[in-house]
Amino acid sequence: MQTLNSPSEIVEALEKHQYVADEEFATALFLLLKLQKPLLLEGPPGVGKTEIALVLSQLLETRLIRLQCYEGLDINAAVYEWNYQKQLLGIKLQEGTNLSVEEKEHHIFSHEYLLMRPLLQSIMEESKAPVLLIDEIDRSDEEFEAFLLELLSVFQITIPELGTIKAKYKPYVILTSNRTRELSDALKRRCLYHWIDYPDLEKEMLIVKKRLPGIEQLLLQQIVRHVQDFRQRKLEKTPGVSETIDWAESLMALGYRDMNAKAFVQTLGTVLKSVDDINQVKKDFVAPL
Repeated sequence: MQTLNSPSEIVEALEKHQYVADEEFATALFLLLKLQKPLLLEGPPGVGKTEIALVLSQLLETRLIRLQCYEGLDINAAVYEWNYQKQLLGIKLQEGTNLSVEEKEHHIFSHEYLLMRPLLQSIMEESKAPVLLIDEIDRSDEEFEAFLLELLSVFQITIPELGTIKAKYKPYVILTSNRTRELSDALKRRCLYHWIDYPDLEKEMLIVKKRLPGIEQLLLQQIVRHVQDFRQRKLEKTPGVSETIDWAESLMALGYRDMNAKAFVQTLGTVLKSVDDINQVKKDFVAPL
């Protein structure tokens, strides 16, 4: 495992994993590790909020556990539920035995019949602290956010049939939000905070170059300038850095060394994901920048 004893060491370690971070972001990650406080990352889609959890787990050589949030997310999907089919089979097999009712109940409500979901998995980790990614927390409802708030304060979960399970190793928690709704002040108070915005031209070129070191410099400049220009427009879906990389990778796969009008039009579907956006851009851009 690499040493991560300062923000500058984190910047260097992330670069080795093709992730470009500035000193301010690296400081937030450093405090996450040292203080073991959850880190809330907000920003537009496609700027690397989710990816940092994967990279961090690789740097720490630990397990990444991901909870993808959505509307209607409940405890059964996020924490645990009982394997009812297996329990019914267990009850069937116990018929005719001399076990008491209490013994039968104790057996079918044991860990053998427990289906652990991401939050419980992060609490039950036995070897070392995992990285827990709670992705797009803004898509969940306020009831789940309230439950999560309690979990993040004590890092323990109570299962009525088994009792209270406390984390042996407190997980490193990263929460991401695209700000589709405002999160509660209570949740924000529990967390460190960092905003990740779209990168400027130079930083985005550096990011793409890290991922695709073989890309021609002219093509790289043309692609990133176009994407930077797209973001100034009122599009249905603003392209993120991930789309920039997809576009560059697609053009390289097609053998282009620079952007001409044919290449531009031919590959717009790798960076823009709406027919209205594509038609608008086609109308306004007929030649490479």
